[in-house]
Amino acid sequence: MSALKESLDLHNLPQHIAVIMDGNGRWANRKGAERIFGHQNAVKAVRDVTEGCAELGIPYLTLYAFSTENWGRPKEEVMGLMQLLVSTIKSEVGTLNKNKVQLNAIGDLDLLPEACQEELMEAIDMTKSNKRLVLTLALSYSGRHEILNAARKLVREAREGKVHEDDLNVESFGNYLYTAGIPDPELLIRTSGEMRISNFLLWQVAYTEMYVTKTLWPDFRKKNLYMAIANYQKRERRFGKVSEQVKY
Repeated sequence: MSALKESLDLHNLPQHIAVIMDGNGRWANRKGAERIFGHQNAVKAVRDVTEGCAELGIPYLTLYAFSTENWGRPKEEVMGLMQLLVSTIKSEVGTLNKNKVQLNAIGDLDLLPEACQEELMEAIDMTKSNKRLVLTLALSYSGRHEILNAARKLVREAREGKVHEDDLNVESFGNYLYTAGIPDPELLIRTSGEMRISNFLLWQVAYTEMYVTKTLWPDFRKKNLYMAIANYQKRERRFGKVSEQVKY
């Protein structure tokens, strides 16, 4: 693993990595356990990837933890996830501060149980001064809802005369999204082999490089992160241009 890490070009690292953490349920099923067992064992993967990004000097990491569609899952699984979220946040604040990691959250957070909201807001406040890495959890998140909410804000401000049609462009629209102030991800990792975005950061991943691995999220470790980054570094990012324009 150390050889793989050392082979990375530290001058060509993505500044923002986003991860669709998929496969917890299948991981548990393969072991003959309940789905919540997979979620519990996924915490190690979160720790490993966060630590790996911090060590490399990657400033932004966003993890897709819970979508708005996930509320439709069996009640027992959802409640178990919410309890796990509370206990994990409580236990990880010290480690986050030790590693100078700032916790952030995006999504319709008002839908979370009150206890989850309280623990989350407290952890965000306790880590707000950390500058090494911004770890964003997408909770009760929907890319479509994010864009719709941004449009609603724009309409309200337009009615109030705070914004005008000529002021609107790609950059200014981004200021109305949950991720305002955070650069778009350059690398999107999806575990479990599924080939879809699943309503995640729909606006932000317009030119993001995708890396899909069959590894289930509970088994994802630093070596898998390094493999994704190594793959990213082999690509030519053209942003709609041709190779000659990018090179010259």
